[in-house]
Amino acid sequence: MMEENMTLVTEFVLTGLTDSPEFQLLLFFIFLVIYLTTMMGNIGLVVLVWMDSHLHTPMYIFLSSLAFADAWSSSSVTPKMLMNFLSKDKSISILECLAQFYFFGVSATTECFLLAVMAYDRYAAICKPLLYPVRMSNRLCSQLVIASYTIGFLHLMIHVGLLFRLTFCRSNIIHHFYCEILPLLKISCIDPSLNALVLFIFSVFIQSFTLMTTFFSYIYVFFAILRIKSEKGRSKAFSTCSAHLFSVSLFYGTLLIMYVCPGSGVAKNQDIMYSLFYTIIIPLLNPFIYSLRNKEVLGALRKVIKK
Repeated sequence: MMEENMTLVTEFVLTGLTDSPEFQLLLFFIFLVIYLTTMMGNIGLVVLVWMDSHLHTPMYIFLSSLAFADAWSSSSVTPKMLMNFLSKDKSISILECLAQFYFFGVSATTECFLLAVMAYDRYAAICKPLLYPVRMSNRLCSQLVIASYTIGFLHLMIHVGLLFRLTFCRSNIIHHFYCEILPLLKISCIDPSLNALVLFIFSVFIQSFTLMTTFFSYIYVFFAILRIKSEKGRSKAFSTCSAHLFSVSLFYGTLLIMYVCPGSGVAKNQDIMYSLFYTIIIPLLNPFIYSLRNKEVLGALRKVIKK
């Protein structure tokens, strides 16, 4: 009987953002606009860097790789959420659920490493300008991008592999708007302690390593900027780094709360709001954070519009 019950769950039900039918259509249009804007901003940035030869430098190659990861992140979550706003059937099969978690997790892990690589790039450009062409060659730049995505794929294989050891018989209700791993662990009828431990270890290691790389890179950058005698030079250097620092603060702040301190007393509604922020809002903001004050990107955009 126990084995029979353990095989009953073949699909999950995502409760989404709200149970109120009157808000479903409004939320659909709001998140549709956000999704279209996100895709236009991120894919547009990728195409812009690809089209303009003046942007074929490590800084913009990393930026376009980050934009692609953001578009991927949003696309792994938002389309299913939009469908659920219009449908009464909010079910998702176990395999679809694991695939959604996998592809979102790949983009999130990749983004951690890309942000660290971008910080190192700024360190090399500002602190070691004469050696910059050697330190950050196009070949190394490509290798760092490929390595970031490869680590993302391999990292999530571990977590998805461990999820296959679980069975779900207590409930098939996921109190979330996408297949996030923590709500999945809560409804497992097999002890998920191993999954939680591995998740915590990898989250701490990846976030600590990438965050420390970013932190120490910018410590050196900060002191290098202070040594610049020209006020215009200091202003330009700060302007170049400020967008990246702001993006790092938004991204790591929410991830640290979600995965490194999951038992810190975050309420369910707050949990969903944090998830909403890093799955949908950050991918929306990033292309604008990096582009609006960037003269090279704006100049390239003007050229494309004129053509």
